[in-house]
Amino acid sequence: MKCDIDIFKFPSVFLLIILTIACQSTSESETSKVLNIHDEITIDEIREAFERGEYSIKELTQFYLDRIDSLSFNGPELNAVITINPDALDIATQLDDEMQNGNTRGPLHGIPVLLKDNIDTGDKMPCTAGSLMMSASYPSEDSPIAAQLRTAGAVILGKANLSEWANFHSTFSSSGWSALGGQVKNPYDLTRNPCGSSSGSGVAPAANLCVIAIGTETNGSIVCPSNNNGIVGIKPTVGLISRRGIIPVSISHDTGGPMARTVKDAAICLGALTSQDSLDSRTMATGRIAHEDYTPFLTTDGISGKKLGYWKTPASGHSRLKNVMEEALDFFKSEGAEIIELDEIIAPETRSHSYQVMLYEFKDGLNKYFQNLGSSAAVRNLEDLIEKTLADSIEMRYYDHELLITAQAKGDLNTPEYQEALESMWELSREEGIDKIMTAHDLDAIIAPTGSPAWKTDLTNGDNLGGVFSSSPAAIAGYPSVTVPMGQIDGLPVGLSVFGKPWSESLLLEIAYSYEQGTKHRFTPQYLDGNE
Repeated sequence: MKCDIDIFKFPSVFLLIILTIACQSTSESETSKVLNIHDEITIDEIREAFERGEYSIKELTQFYLDRIDSLSFNGPELNAVITINPDALDIATQLDDEMQNGNTRGPLHGIPVLLKDNIDTGDKMPCTAGSLMMSASYPSEDSPIAAQLRTAGAVILGKANLSEWANFHSTFSSSGWSALGGQVKNPYDLTRNPCGSSSGSGVAPAANLCVIAIGTETNGSIVCPSNNNGIVGIKPTVGLISRRGIIPVSISHDTGGPMARTVKDAAICLGALTSQDSLDSRTMATGRIAHEDYTPFLTTDGISGKKLGYWKTPASGHSRLKNVMEEALDFFKSEGAEIIELDEIIAPETRSHSYQVMLYEFKDGLNKYFQNLGSSAAVRNLEDLIEKTLADSIEMRYYDHELLITAQAKGDLNTPEYQEALESMWELSREEGIDKIMTAHDLDAIIAPTGSPAWKTDLTNGDNLGGVFSSSPAAIAGYPSVTVPMGQIDGLPVGLSVFGKPWSESLLLEIAYSYEQGTKHRFTPQYLDGNE
């Protein structure tokens, strides 16, 4: 038996788990049959394979554990996975037993999933936000997201690496970097950035380390990694999915959401996550529209007759991105859509109000999260986190963590500065922003390029985005957005965003699916090294 693990790459708290799983995976895979699983395999194809008896859920799970070991910890060292679920094979065995007895929980039964490592699981995996200070933090119960996935029959393979503290920690940083997991790499070009903060959740389905990944977004953290890694990302309306058990940045902005290679797979996962949660008031909102199954909305003629706003700003400074977007616009027109050009969606000062809101809510939310961990909390509060982080040489090797300090200096949520910023943010992003523009032009949705191609990763200088990303209007308003592959520039994928009014996920998915099926822009990464 061969078991190749670089023990110096991992903190000691994970070493035993990783060694055990990696060695076990290698040993079992040496005697298992070779599975016919291609890199673009879908949920429907896996379910058909189950029905034909081509492989069991346990064999499928073993395949993905081996693939994670090969492509995340060894091989190209994508660093997309931060820890493995030691119970994954046992869960798969139980689900096999259920399936053999004629009991299938639904379309996610036996489907391998990875969770971003800021989502609580009440099992043998810690929830770390990528911080060394949280490496021994084990929540006592599942987040609703994890619980709903288990109920649906998904196999949680492990936790995906991320930008530390969901990229809200330093005045500059490299997206996809965490002190605990290292730098996540883009599978299309290993020298380029996967974007963040859901970096591992973007890379994992792109590289077929899982079928579905769950990311979280405050502003751009689902749609940007989806753009850079050539996949589909759904950033739902805030309140469609419970946020309880997610290490928070901002209660006003945060949401979880599925990331997958196809619109249908992402839509299947979304439907499993829409249960209301009495402990998350946003999921109890008046007027909330949620579905347990979004697949009936996926039609190939979903563009015909739609009136779409085209937000020009994100492509205006990047001629090659603009050319790709023009091709997308031509397709929409050919399918019977009417296009209305838009210069601006939200006033520039909206972003500064949002930033202030995030600072206040980050402090408040983190302190409450640490408090809810009780006696198992690795840190007591934000002040304690700052003290321990600033004293750690690995944490301080690259980045200043000044945002932690800036947030700590803020008051509570009764502070007038916070209340005024929150009110202004909502007004400018909603009533005077998306709502006003969509009503004035009678729009079904707004489209824009999600962002520019992936930039070179630079741990010294941090991110160099190289263009404008289109996430802010929907993210700040708390409205939904779907991104889907739109094409490529020099072998690097770029995405198209479709966003609109709250609870319009079914409409956005209809448009995104029709565009996806009519263009087929998703392509498999080749793990090229741009330094060669």
